Amino acid sequence: MPRPSQLLHPQREPAPTRPAATVLLLRDGEQGLEVLMTRRSATASFAPGAYVFPGGVIDEADALAHAQATRRPSQSDAQLTQAIAAIRESFEELGVLLARHADGRPATAADIAALDRAAPLAAQCAARGLTLAAADVFTLAHWITDRDLPRRFDVPFLVARMPEGQTPVADEAEQFEPVWVRPADALARHAAGQFFMIFPTLRTLERLQAYPDVASVLAACTGEQPLWTSCPRAGWLAGEDARYMEHEAPFGELALVTPDGQQLHHLDWQSRQPVPLLKNVQRLTAGNAGFMTGPGTNSYLVGEPRTGYIVIDPGPADAAHIERLWRAAGDQIRYIVCTHSHADHSPGAKPLQALCSDPKPPILGLASRPTARAASQFTPDRELQNNERLTLTAPAPEGEITHTLRTVFTPGHAANHVCFVLEEDGLLFSGDHILNGSTTVVDPPDGHMGDYLDSLDRLADVCQSDGVQFILPAHGYVLGNAAQVIAQLKQHRLAREAKVLAAMLAAPGGSMDDWVAAAYDDVHPRVWPIAKRSMLAHVEHIRALGAAP
Repeated sequence: MPRPSQLLHPQREPAPTRPAATVLLLRDGEQGLEVLMTRRSATASFAPGAYVFPGGVIDEADALAHAQATRRPSQSDAQLTQAIAAIRESFEELGVLLARHADGRPATAADIAALDRAAPLAAQCAARGLTLAAADVFTLAHWITDRDLPRRFDVPFLVARMPEGQTPVADEAEQFEPVWVRPADALARHAAGQFFMIFPTLRTLERLQAYPDVASVLAACTGEQPLWTSCPRAGWLAGEDARYMEHEAPFGELALVTPDGQQLHHLDWQSRQPVPLLKNVQRLTAGNAGFMTGPGTNSYLVGEPRTGYIVIDPGPADAAHIERLWRAAGDQIRYIVCTHSHADHSPGAKPLQALCSDPKPPILGLASRPTARAASQFTPDRELQNNERLTLTAPAPEGEITHTLRTVFTPGHAANHVCFVLEEDGLLFSGDHILNGSTTVVDPPDGHMGDYLDSLDRLADVCQSDGVQFILPAHGYVLGNAAQVIAQLKQHRLAREAKVLAAMLAAPGGSMDDWVAAAYDDVHPRVWPIAKRSMLAHVEHIRALGAAP
């Protein structure tokens, strides 16, 4: 974890969460799955005016009503309480009652008419011989309100089939205008500015639209575990509020820069000025955005004015970018290091060195190997050793301040590829070995798939030994949950290799074009020419293992 002293913003405790429950009442419409939604009061303290699913805070009576509810054998006590709360809220807000008579018959409109929506529900149901149908309520998702908001809830999103013969009637106090809507239609109306919804509602509907009917949703939820759990993070993009779930590209960067959830970080890509990530880490992105480079190549400055700086990957031979790096460091550069010799990473090293005052900072890395292409030639002033440490130190009021960068050899993407660990803060600078938003190309002969996979294992060990939680790639935002990212990346590579092997075995006399069409059938054909480069690395690896001729 980064040292608290290096965080950009004062630490704070996010508002505590309150337990609540939300229920998505579903039915099969003429055009597919429909969900019941209502509009919240314009004066509501949370999400005023938004279209939502019925729900609210769990109260003590919900936990005391277990004996008055049906229950699946696999339904936990907590899930039962949540289901009861959701049933109660849907009754109070919409007059919809999920309950059954002793003989299994569902509650009718006549039963509902005899009940008082303002009085305790469980006791009224017991008096009429009704049991709350909690066994018919399943867990879909688990949402925890964003850390930046003043009112926060810990909310399971539950699902249940709408009882037949009942008509929702809003309470006209908390909820208004009940409406049945297809998820895709609700999303389209929101995009047109006609159906305001908050982030968790939007993301839930986005996933729900993949299901054709109620039965398929309920079947997906029988495992009793939420299909996803999320506590979103907020930043700014194009001057507007932007929120992201854990699997989305900016999430890890927001977790690093604003761990307590303050909405302060701007996510817009630009190459004009450095972006502070910690007090001792800045990112300056070169203006070379493109299909292969994404938003551009990230150069990093590690250090601070009193210690001087290490520049990681000075980037392409772009005079404007190089000058911005030099100015951002205040001509206090102590080392220039390159993760590898590709044309968007190392050519800026010598021009940057030339701008620096004497004594000139050394250019460090690994020299390009004989397998490197002509455009990837690189000769450092000195070759780094594996596990070598580059240390910046300076006296400080709190004691000596130190920033230590350790080298980790990671051949695979390129034969001379290295990564770096900022030891005091548990950060991994991954170069092109791990990217955010795409998988790196492994291009023989300089790229080697066996080496690449071995290097992933090496980085997984580093994450465990050094407590690394964040990966700072050469392209894209910071990645969080480093160990999981590496595990998923290796799983993806092995799954792709299995498809390549299957294509080779199915068509042993086939061409590379034949194999790429089969092994990369899940990506657009325009990507196949690039995919063939990594596929060749897979083919060579498969043959080296003796798995195919």
